[in-house]
Amino acid sequence: MKDGKTVFALIVGNRAFFPDKLAREGREEMLKRLRAEGYETIALDEKATKHGAIETRQDAKVCAELLGKHREAIDGVIVSLPNFGDERAVADALQMAGLDVPVLVQAYPDELDKMTLAERRDSYCGKISVCNNLAQYGIPYSLTEFHTVRPESESFNQDLADFAATCRVVKGLRHARIGAIGARPAAFKTVRYSEKILQLEGISIETLDLSEVFGRAERLRESDYKTKLAAIKNYTSCAGVPDEALVKMARLGVVIDRWMEAYDLDGTAIQCWTAIQEFFGVAPCALMSMMSDALKPSACEVDVTGVIGMLALAHASGTPSMIVDWNNNYGDEPDKGVAFHCSNLPRSVFSEMKMGCHEIIADAVGREKTYGTVVGRIKPGPMTFCRVSTDDEEGVVRAYLGEGEFTDDPLENFGGYGVFEIPGLQDLMHTICEMGFEHHVAMTLSEVADPVYEALDKYLDWDVYFHE
Repeated sequence: MKDGKTVFALIVGNRAFFPDKLAREGREEMLKRLRAEGYETIALDEKATKHGAIETRQDAKVCAELLGKHREAIDGVIVSLPNFGDERAVADALQMAGLDVPVLVQAYPDELDKMTLAERRDSYCGKISVCNNLAQYGIPYSLTEFHTVRPESESFNQDLADFAATCRVVKGLRHARIGAIGARPAAFKTVRYSEKILQLEGISIETLDLSEVFGRAERLRESDYKTKLAAIKNYTSCAGVPDEALVKMARLGVVIDRWMEAYDLDGTAIQCWTAIQEFFGVAPCALMSMMSDALKPSACEVDVTGVIGMLALAHASGTPSMIVDWNNNYGDEPDKGVAFHCSNLPRSVFSEMKMGCHEIIADAVGREKTYGTVVGRIKPGPMTFCRVSTDDEEGVVRAYLGEGEFTDDPLENFGGYGVFEIPGLQDLMHTICEMGFEHHVAMTLSEVADPVYEALDKYLDWDVYFHE
């Protein structure tokens, strides 16, 4: 990505038996559309080859050289076929470039009154040939919703949005760096994972002991945490929370922020209870909420693979993600349930929010040591859920995902909570239990299951269950 924008390489296919003007016009139309939608584009100059398209082995070499020069910037490739295109040149260019990024294949539709030799495209057929060659070369690729589609159509606009989301997920997860702060709570064997399997996928884990966190926090001067303290107070209502607790949160936040910056971390999984409350005297939930709201996801109970699911959703949607428990049934409604955490949910998901105490452990460690949770109800709207896990016996990464919605059904609760509805929920719960998945799940208030599935299944080659 460049300056926060998704960068696409554009390859335009051409074939000598078809009108060259179609390649020229198609290239211009596609570039115009991509720029109008805010995407950065890398494409052959119109003078580098005939009309900036490719149809020969030499064209493919020129194209591959250009893509190779911009390898680090390119998030995905769009193959556009204004006419039949030369399937060999397209496959050769991608193979020689060696980008290893998602590829979207688009083909123009013919018009019924333009089927003469001077105007026909035959892209309908050409797309099949291009895909056949890509499959032979072992290059994974994505397809538009309709087999042929014009760049200016609304359908293609959605294709672009989904493909861009897939590209962001692939790029974000292949080089993700996650911080694990503290040891997982002893009772939570559910969040165990394999660091080595994740490393093979390009996902690195950095660890930090809580003793180091507490020690560094105690050494801070007031000038070190003054800005963080103000940020916490501006983030949510802190009415009724003692100043001493807010100062401790600020100290803790500065230590975590500095560590994340030093190790270039994308997210964190934190031992959020009970050691922090017992020996430092505060709950880290509000700090975790702030990080998640800033698209730096933070998960409870050192759930590292939970963070990966949160990252996937955040990259796809561009909006904050949360981690919750599949916590309760909702009366006798088979497709409804209650999502809950204590909580550290990001501000963006709440209808209203305030700071409170960790009600679950307040009696055990002392209420005065548990300030720092953020409480409220999750607002109604569409939702995507995702869970990532490592399977040590098989040596693979597994995941499941799907879509549903949060409702405004009546419910009184504490912590962060919401009523959700997912068609076929009972089948989903059976699958989760039968496959041995964790009780945590990542969610975001957007509909992005399709592009996330495409990223995890097709391009990362994980074992993924899509609940439909």
